Amino acid sequence: GFPVFAWKGESEDDFWWCIDRCINVEGWQPNMVSGETPGKHLENSHLDRSRRRGGQFKPPGSHQARLYQLSKAGKLCVPAMNVNDSVTKQKFDNLYCCRESILDGLKRTTDMMFGGKQVVVCGYGEVGKGCCAALKAMGSIVYVTEIDPICALQACMDGFRLVKLSEVIRQVDIVITCTGNKNVVTREHLDRMKNSCIVCNMGHSNTEIDVVRTGRGDLGVWDSASQGRLLNLSCSTVPTFVLSITATTQALALIELYNAPEGRYKQDVYLLPKKMDEYVASLHLPTFDAHLTELTDEQAKYLGLNKNGPFKPNYYRC
Repeated sequence: GFPVFAWKGESEDDFWWCIDRCINVEGWQPNMVSGETPGKHLENSHLDRSRRRGGQFKPPGSHQARLYQLSKAGKLCVPAMNVNDSVTKQKFDNLYCCRESILDGLKRTTDMMFGGKQVVVCGYGEVGKGCCAALKAMGSIVYVTEIDPICALQACMDGFRLVKLSEVIRQVDIVITCTGNKNVVTREHLDRMKNSCIVCNMGHSNTEIDVVRTGRGDLGVWDSASQGRLLNLSCSTVPTFVLSITATTQALALIELYNAPEGRYKQDVYLLPKKMDEYVASLHLPTFDAHLTELTDEQAKYLGLNKNGPFKPNYYRC
């Protein structure tokens, strides 16, 4: 019973036309927006400002930075909740799910073996960590590229060789991008790859592999379904358990923004309150027949905490 504006194979222009049609329907305007890629619809001046409550987004990588850029420039027309930086979203969707789906996606499309293969993973954020852990467990030789010295140090301490892509591009069997950036793999890299090298993207943006200048026919293995987009969404399935965690996080963010008293949230970007983050996790613990330990009054007083949480400050990343 809900109108949907989308179809398989739509172009980039079609995509934005669909967004525009959803927002600018004659006689109706949204007061909440939920989505993955903040941008034009958060700057849209046609939204009814008197009815607008806010938007909730789970933008990864560069899209997340875009939210803060809009806010800093004063172009953010609504309060926005950055769900991607909530711990439940980061760990389960980005780390644990990608740890399994990278293997699933590659197996379904290539039927390859991973033992002994040389792999370079571009980016050692939560997605990159998951991909590296899975491939290492399967016996692959894993290299990592990074721009952040902290993530780079984590990769080294986890036993991965930190390299520049140009240093290993001639010898690797698989290239996986997980950065959220653009032009991570370029025409020059493709020209130097060995025959049948597999190139795929696990980062959320389809700009990581320079598809425009390379073309699908230039790659050794290139699944027609992905075209530079997420391998795990294009070539495999996402477990319902992970979807449940992410959807619950999104729903709570929308409820929080909608029910918040006037003035609590300005036209800025906010993180999901830690109390809600913990609530999402607690809702999913019964799946494992897990039993939480409860603080005594004395312990709670000693730690300076409420017995019912939140148990960590907002800046704590688990």
